[in-house]
Amino acid sequence: MTAYELLFQHGFTRVDPEAAHHLGATAIRAIGAARPGVRTDAALRTRALGREFPTPFGVAAGFDKDATMIAGLGALGFGHVEVGTLTAQPQPGNDRPRLFRLADDRALVNRMGFNNGGAAAAAERIAAAREARSRPVIGVNIGKSRVVDATDAAAVEADYLHSARLLAPVADYLAVNVSSPNTPGLRGLQDERLLEPLLTAIRGAPGSTPVLVKIAPDLDDEQVAGIAALAARIELAGVIATNTTISRGGLTSTADAVAHAGAGGLSGRPVAARSLEVLRILREALPASLEVISVGGVETADDVRERLAAGAALVQGYTGFIYRGPGWAREINRGLLAR
Repeated sequence: MTAYELLFQHGFTRVDPEAAHHLGATAIRAIGAARPGVRTDAALRTRALGREFPTPFGVAAGFDKDATMIAGLGALGFGHVEVGTLTAQPQPGNDRPRLFRLADDRALVNRMGFNNGGAAAAAERIAAAREARSRPVIGVNIGKSRVVDATDAAAVEADYLHSARLLAPVADYLAVNVSSPNTPGLRGLQDERLLEPLLTAIRGAPGSTPVLVKIAPDLDDEQVAGIAALAARIELAGVIATNTTISRGGLTSTADAVAHAGAGGLSGRPVAARSLEVLRILREALPASLEVISVGGVETADDVRERLAAGAALVQGYTGFIYRGPGWAREINRGLLAR
């Protein structure tokens, strides 16, 4: 057991998960200020989305919601940071507590609700982060503001477009989140009849910035293939698969622990199998020119290697950070080099 795992088991598990995240964020920002820059072996360099990534492994959206940890996460060894989810309007998110650990499953349950300070404020921080000589690639994940009625298609489109126009000029790629379970009505936007006009509008807004759509693991295989066909038809840059799941099947945590966590998106090891299945469906359905970023249940270098072998251009993690600690990305990178 590593020093971090001992600290996690005997210390962090007694701290509210969201409070622990904020403590960690403070340390990550300090690391970024002290030794900015991504230091990885040249053999890990990966070409995707029209640019070079220092390593194929990055951190998924949800960890750095307000784009305050970009330099620090790069210094820890992540090749890209997908910030957000950011919304056009600043919003506090759902009531606390809203983040829970299911340690027996190496999982988290969150119902954060896109808490963030808004697209305009984040755009300034991202622009500043881009000035660093050596930095991770910066993806920006955008979602619907809670105040916007999900059934008002024109309002939803205007809301996303506002964020896209502010953030695309400072993003290396733009991710359209229509799959979080924590914003009412959001997942309904994955219906192709609603999704096509929304993505078409966003696709035309950011100029040359690559646009991807992030989908849920709870779609059935036919729906996944349908979104792949849509992405190809409107010439998106690719698909990010997958978000968190609303399923609670196959957990080893006690029923009381699962009930205590309550509603929200489940991430971590329980999502791994379905995330890999969705990746394979997408890779078979998509033309080679469209790329897939795979996320969900990734914790080891072997997990990353498996996703790359299945056709992912890039791989992301989040929950593994909680259970593995600040050396996680470097551990992954060393493992990739070893093979």
